[in-house]
Amino acid sequence: MKTTLDELQAFTTVVDSGSITAASEQLGQTASGISRAIGRLEDKLEVTLLRRTTRRLELTEEGEAFLAQARRILASVEEAEEQMAVRRQSPSGRLRVNAASPFMLHVLVPLVGGFRLRYPDIELELHTSDQIIDLIEQRTDLAIRIGTLRDSSLHARALGASRLRVLASPAYLSARGAPANVDELAGHSLLGFTQPESLNQWPLRHAHGDGLAVTPTLQASSGETLRQLALAGEGLVCLSDFMTARDRADGGLVQVLAGETLDVCQPIHAVYYRNTALASRIACFLDYLGEHLAAQPWNARRP
Repeated sequence: MKTTLDELQAFTTVVDSGSITAASEQLGQTASGISRAIGRLEDKLEVTLLRRTTRRLELTEEGEAFLAQARRILASVEEAEEQMAVRRQSPSGRLRVNAASPFMLHVLVPLVGGFRLRYPDIELELHTSDQIIDLIEQRTDLAIRIGTLRDSSLHARALGASRLRVLASPAYLSARGAPANVDELAGHSLLGFTQPESLNQWPLRHAHGDGLAVTPTLQASSGETLRQLALAGEGLVCLSDFMTARDRADGGLVQVLAGETLDVCQPIHAVYYRNTALASRIACFLDYLGEHLAAQPWNARRP
């Protein structure tokens, strides 16, 4: 075999990080060493994999084709190493987890310390995105999805559910007054999401039926941003219990229109590739999440 794993690692890391300099920092090597590794790889394959412009590196057509093969080879080696670790009863390897920023901050981050103590050989890599990502494109092992699942190409494990409530800060209610009914929302500052529109459907019963589509006065793409705005007294907001339970407990936010609020819960799932065997590091994380989320008081549907 002409090509070495170090050369494959250098190539894929340059592509993923966007530059030789960034790849050298990530791999703990010199930029010249990474550049030489790419050069050796191209010489062995007798093709140009990366086209170097004045501003960036671009994959050639041959580079695109080789990248997919390189990823498979590295993944196979990682899987083989992990199988050996399993034999030693010590799951290991990098675990890439993605979640929306509110869930990451309020639910996952507090659990990281305990997980690392239990599984010290698993290298966690945490990513946040407020939009649904493609797990393969983003090289993600596991993602947390809140709401109805749509992608049937993924395995999913139910972790529970979180109730939606309409909330406001005491300062806002003191200044503007609490709405006595749903109709009075028209005179209030409403905090809502830029997208998707479904997140601006509030679980309120009104004269024309169940569920109220609101037009936000102030919009944000992140639920955490909306939470902070509500705490700052900027208006009424509809958010999930997993991110506001502590605020309600300490009085930072209070529920409004409780009598008109429907019992609507957002399902929470962990999703992962359907076409691969469940890696031990993923299984460990899933079991750990299931164990700890089942004990959370905000979890309305404990698995």
